[in-house]
Amino acid sequence: MQNSCNIVVDNASGEEAPEPPSIRLWIGSALGAQQPDAEISVRIVSAAESAELNQRYRGKEGPTNVLSFPTDIPDFVESALLGDIVICAAIVHKEAAEQHKAPAAHWAHMLVHGTLHLLGYDHIKDSDAAAMEALETTILGELNFPPPYSVLQEETPAP
Repeated sequence: MQNSCNIVVDNASGEEAPEPPSIRLWIGSALGAQQPDAEISVRIVSAAESAELNQRYRGKEGPTNVLSFPTDIPDFVESALLGDIVICAAIVHKEAAEQHKAPAAHWAHMLVHGTLHLLGYDHIKDSDAAAMEALETTILGELNFPPPYSVLQEETPAP
């Protein structure tokens, strides 16, 4: 997907992470036609920094895989700045191994997920979660990745 989005990547974690062109492709695919001129910063952090941010902004203990921080700019100010995505390399690698997923597939999923949050999607209500998961699955399929929730669904016993 070609668009004119500006995505700045900062790997502050010191851990292995995808190359910026892959990150840009995955985020650009999630942006699609909705916001092709968006500006997003991606910061790849350590587990310690993720835990601090998760506590400070969500009131939750411990590191998390991805956090999204949408910009809070008044409507009358024209800006392409969509927000920031913070992703914890250690958690993404750990989850990929636990879920028997290729690391690139899980990185792509977390970046698509974070981008959709910046676009206003959420998963608080079950109906919103289903819509967001369906969109993630479609985007990742277009990127030739397997459905991101199939492993979790296979492990969940049917009622």
